[in-house]
Amino acid sequence: MFDKILIANRGEIACRIIRTCRRLGIASVAVYSDADAGALHVRMADEAVHIGGPAPADSYLRGERILQAARATGAQAIHPGYGFLSENADFAEAVAAAGLVFIGPRPESMRRMGSKAGAKELMAAAGVPVVPGYTGQDQSPQTLLREAARIGFPLMIKAAHGGGGKGMRVVHRLEDFPAALESCQREARGAFGRDRVLLERYIASPRHIEVQVFGDAHGNLVHLHERECSAQRRYQKVLEESPSPFLTPERRQAMGQAAVAAARAIDYVNAGTVEFIVDGEGAFWFMEINTRLQVEHPVTEMVTGLDLVEWQLRVAAGEPLPLRQERIAQRGHAIEVRLYAEDPEAGFLPASGTLRRLVLPTPSPQVRVDAGVEAGDTVSVFYDPMIAKLIVHDADRPAALARLREALAASHVAGTRTNLAFLEALVRHPAVVEGRIDTGYLDRHTDEFLAPPVPASTALAAAAAALLLRQQAAEAAAAARSGDPWSPWALGDGWRLLGRAARMLRLQAGGQVHEVRASGHGGNWRIEAGGHAHEVQAARLDGTTLELRLDGQAHRYGVFAGDGGLELHDGRQRLAVRLLPPESRGGEAAGAGDGRVLAPMPGRVVVVHAQPGARVEAGTPLLVMEAMKMELTVRAPQAGVVAELRAAAGEFVEADAVLAVVAAE
Repeated sequence: MFDKILIANRGEIACRIIRTCRRLGIASVAVYSDADAGALHVRMADEAVHIGGPAPADSYLRGERILQAARATGAQAIHPGYGFLSENADFAEAVAAAGLVFIGPRPESMRRMGSKAGAKELMAAAGVPVVPGYTGQDQSPQTLLREAARIGFPLMIKAAHGGGGKGMRVVHRLEDFPAALESCQREARGAFGRDRVLLERYIASPRHIEVQVFGDAHGNLVHLHERECSAQRRYQKVLEESPSPFLTPERRQAMGQAAVAAARAIDYVNAGTVEFIVDGEGAFWFMEINTRLQVEHPVTEMVTGLDLVEWQLRVAAGEPLPLRQERIAQRGHAIEVRLYAEDPEAGFLPASGTLRRLVLPTPSPQVRVDAGVEAGDTVSVFYDPMIAKLIVHDADRPAALARLREALAASHVAGTRTNLAFLEALVRHPAVVEGRIDTGYLDRHTDEFLAPPVPASTALAAAAAALLLRQQAAEAAAAARSGDPWSPWALGDGWRLLGRAARMLRLQAGGQVHEVRASGHGGNWRIEAGGHAHEVQAARLDGTTLELRLDGQAHRYGVFAGDGGLELHDGRQRLAVRLLPPESRGGEAAGAGDGRVLAPMPGRVVVVHAQPGARVEAGTPLLVMEAMKMELTVRAPQAGVVAELRAAAGEFVEADAVLAVVAAE
């Protein structure tokens, strides 16, 4: 076994490899770019070496710098993780030429899988089912059109040297083929430098099922069962699970045997994944082999109880596979989702920013968290915006889904937009719960997963008011501890000698502003909102949990500190809650009494309506702010002239910042 390895990667996969190295007593060397100088994988490693600028081409894709770092630190092997140089045969050869070990497959195996066309021909020769199509060298438009007519429609045009969903077109009619071909070739040239394409029959509503394989240098090859990855968006996986809820035992065995045959056809060593496309009747066809460890490998680890990184290290060190095929069992059910910094409502555009708060579920035998960042870290614009992978395991699929919902409900991110609400909708959607999702479902039904939040009911507004009252009482008690802690005057809970004083609260919840009247104290209140009265009893705030009885029924809510407020989770949805200042005359913004207009909360200015020198009336919209996934109109507190305008569109402002000054006439 190795004494020291270098990890030629970053983020969660680098951290995950380091954890296995620690357990095995292997020293780890991290590499980092300018943008990652303070990153978690750098902090976790035993040593770290700077290799260049923030762009991948200036750092993580510079094989020569990585090799220099390995030699300088005395590393004996290099683990490439996934992405970057993990499937680069030239880099694998350079590692071997430098007298080091590449922890992955042989370069020749990578090259044989580097061309989709060549891979399909090789698999067909090995008896592995392949989708009917055309993979020939003749790429003339006439030949391709003739072959398309032979294959039939619908069909798929694919870049022969592509990946990641690029250079792919589905064509439904012969007359649409020439334009689609030209578009696909143009994209392939731009993305991969080569415009060769292949044609194959398009399988409607397919499933994506892959099989984990492992080989060693002694001729042993096994599979570690399958993963279903049919929940995809634009060909990118968003949820993976094992076992597949679709496969029968007979089909599972046949796919496992086909995967081993595919790996044997290219003399495969180390970890790899054979990917299949499966139709609604269970027929399957080879799609490709990923010659690296997959992002979703923890799903396999959870159902087998094995550490695939440890297997990679042992095989790379020349050891035989730790287990034979008959001893690799599949127990229970595991599911993984990927928590990303991205904006689902803006087409899932990547997001970035500093993670002001990051709360993830507590790890346990049933819950695993693979993260590459911690609170205070920055999600960089230069790299994949993954925050963490959440993986759960339980006795069966319904139990695993329930555990995943709990894990997501226990998660919270402040500082950047995320896909957290999207994931919560995903794992409750009937297509996922019933195990009938196909690879195109999310793209066809995106709106079903991005539904606007349900406006807060008056009952939920009452719970939000109880949360704010409880928080105020806790803060008042903390402030008074320097005096008499038993004094009733130390609590800001509305207690009075001759009765319970009513309090008026103005709070923002669920995209609405609620005027709330609360009377009572000590966790027992009568709360009136929107013409309804609710009785709150025994409200107790304990860290991240609010417990209370609402109109006689017990409720338990998760509580998180949000951006300028709190977040309440009722087990199904999140509710951003913020106490607003009393409404100023004619508007929704806080005024300072001298014409100054103050920001009612931290947020971003999205629209500026007013201009300096403009005459306005009380209540005239001045600008619009966005915070906590809702918009708030900031209005003039009085009639007059806009004397100053201190905010611009796109600017982030803190609470109580002066946005404008309206001079009275």
